[in-house]
Amino acid sequence: MQLLKRENNQKSILPLFAVGTFSLHILTLLLLMFHGTLLQQLSRRLTPQSLVQLADGRAITVDPSQNLERYPETIRRFVGQSMTLMLTWSQQQPPETVWEISSQLLAADAKQKIHSEVMNSNSANQFANRGAESVLIVQRISQPTKIEDGKWKVEMQANQLIFSNSDKLGKSIPFNKQILVQSTETQATSLPDLPLPWHLATYRLGEARLEIYNICDIKAQNCS
Repeated sequence: MQLLKRENNQKSILPLFAVGTFSLHILTLLLLMFHGTLLQQLSRRLTPQSLVQLADGRAITVDPSQNLERYPETIRRFVGQSMTLMLTWSQQQPPETVWEISSQLLAADAKQKIHSEVMNSNSANQFANRGAESVLIVQRISQPTKIEDGKWKVEMQANQLIFSNSDKLGKSIPFNKQILVQSTETQATSLPDLPLPWHLATYRLGEARLEIYNICDIKAQNCS
């Protein structure tokens, strides 16, 4: 009789044990799925955003796709607006301040050379006049010529108009250049805590993940 009772007790415990084990497996599976979801969300946060180029030349960032290629309109827009930003200044935004901010759009190892190329002798004389103001008028930007993967050359024809207190009509200085640009994997521009309009404009242009790495006279034979 006792043996039969033991067998009956074991049989009654087995279903409970099976149900408990099954429930434990379900709980473990749910925990694994929950942790997997958290890991996916964390991975998305840690993965850097990538560039998406729109048909009108604007650039935005989305998740993720590493690519050194850029649409021609994106390159032309970047060059035209970057140079306009760099050579447009006034008493409220002096050239030194504009240069310091907009030079974020230049390759680090080319800033000194580009500074001397952009600040040519004609306009340099005008910088001494603190009442002078400048604006760059772009007339033409050529279609980009590919140099190698992630590098292009464009030709820009423009005029820098400089006005001063003694010259209200302004002086026009030709600004015809070959401009070399390259794509970058990360955005080089940043915003300070209290950004000026020039900071915001530079940051938006930097979202294209392009930088200017050389500027030469439009007639230069070897611009590399």
